[in-house]
Amino acid sequence: MNEELKKTIMTTGDLPPMPVVATKVIQLVESGKADAAEIARAISSDPAVSARILKIANSTFYGCRREIQSLSDAVVVLGHNTLKGLAVAAAVKEIYRPAGLTENMLWEHSFGVAVAARIIAGQSRRVNAEEAFLAGLFHDFGKIIMNLREKDKFRQVIERCYNETLPFKDIEQSVFPYTHAELGGYVLEKWNLPKTLINSVMMHHTFAFTDQDDAYQQSFTAVTALADLICIKLGIGTRAPLEDMDITQSQAAIILEMDEEMLTQLEGVISETYIKDKGFFNIQ
Repeated sequence: MNEELKKTIMTTGDLPPMPVVATKVIQLVESGKADAAEIARAISSDPAVSARILKIANSTFYGCRREIQSLSDAVVVLGHNTLKGLAVAAAVKEIYRPAGLTENMLWEHSFGVAVAARIIAGQSRRVNAEEAFLAGLFHDFGKIIMNLREKDKFRQVIERCYNETLPFKDIEQSVFPYTHAELGGYVLEKWNLPKTLINSVMMHHTFAFTDQDDAYQQSFTAVTALADLICIKLGIGTRAPLEDMDITQSQAAIILEMDEEMLTQLEGVISETYIKDKGFFNIQ
């Protein structure tokens, strides 16, 4: 654990705060006492977030049989936990601005992994699908913080990734004294998000579990990591797909006991879902 980085993150004032709307919706949902109208009022305080939520809610991904026209309808039809995830996603989108090519690709990949993680969680039935959605959304959040704080260094890593055809994680520590997974995890900790979510973000590349990490944490991290690998293979938010990439022997696939047939089926579902609903997911 990088204690120096953690101390810096916890004390610095130049990091983006958790969006106000997202914070309020999380508090209301986790209180267990809020009704649909109260949650809708909290969301409606930000018109941009409201519009994004309604747009995503009407995608085929959520399978609603009728058009959702109001936030109250969205809360009732989709449920409180799903709306919590959508509110966080819609609000966090603001942090990805100004939306240049880099920010757009990071968003496309992050939201794609969120969608993929929800699908994998639903099919494996090992972890909560709505929490998996949030883990996917935030898995690369450290990259956004790197880009916000040290844009020149971040661009240097990206250029080397393209020129040397190497993964970001294999280059970043030659430029930064920490990893994007560490940085993202500590920012989420500063935002007081759940420990299971924080750990999955920090360990989705390393799987550095301790004796205190239970089977649920390992499965949760594996869902996040597998969603990331599948999106990289499909080219979601990346420069190009890696069609020959073999993920059958990845640690994530092994933990989730996914064989080649199951992975192929998952890749098909995730690809079809993303292609069909890309216009809904790439919210402006």
